[in-house]
Amino acid sequence: MSAYAALSQAGYRACTRDRTTLFFTFAFPLIFLVVFGLIFHGQTVEESGKPYINYIAPGVLSWGVGNAAVFGVGFTLMQWRRDDILRLIRMTPTPVSSVLASRYVLALGIGAVQAVLFVAVALLPSFGLELDGRWPLALPVLVLGITAFLAMGVIVGSYARTPEAVAAVANCLMIPMAFLSGSFFPLDAMPGWMQSLSRVLPLRYLNDGISGAVTGRGSLADIGVACAVLAGFALVLGAVALKTFRWSDKS
Repeated sequence: MSAYAALSQAGYRACTRDRTTLFFTFAFPLIFLVVFGLIFHGQTVEESGKPYINYIAPGVLSWGVGNAAVFGVGFTLMQWRRDDILRLIRMTPTPVSSVLASRYVLALGIGAVQAVLFVAVALLPSFGLELDGRWPLALPVLVLGITAFLAMGVIVGSYARTPEAVAAVANCLMIPMAFLSGSFFPLDAMPGWMQSLSRVLPLRYLNDGISGAVTGRGSLADIGVACAVLAGFALVLGAVALKTFRWSDKS
């Protein structure tokens, strides 16, 4: 068995055994969907005339997927480094690419399950999401988005030395980004400066790409732009993540 396969298998087993974390990873975005969906049920956005669910569902899904990618790898790398697991792995011929790839495939699996569960709930009559025919285009958007946010989580996990530090840094990144990127409220209803600021944030493009694919809002070119920008974020953040990755707190 290769080092990548062994690490992937170990990561899967650790993930499924930690049922509390696993439950809230999937339940957290659904709670936001239920709360916002019931509050704004039957209402439309004044500026565009579109139902709120068309904005809320893709936005909350994007935030949930990105949040899980950042927190998952951030906590794992911090704990592995603190418990000297990374130092032990380094004594074997295992390259850093195998360590990160094993976390990547796990993040993709969690993101896929999150998306299926979330869309299934959003399609219920209580929420009324109407799935557009080009929904398969959400798959490349999700993959690129998870890649970018996983790289961000690697950076967080490489610097933070305690679980509290991971939670503090990740929350400082993800919560303001969610509001500024339109995950919880439609960007159409926000001030112009906030809409401009959102263009430097990866979550904005994950929202746009998922929204375009799932609800049909925007053109195919808009989805292409979202994919291109997310790929750019993934490359830049991935390069920084590889540069900052640390096997031990002593190095």
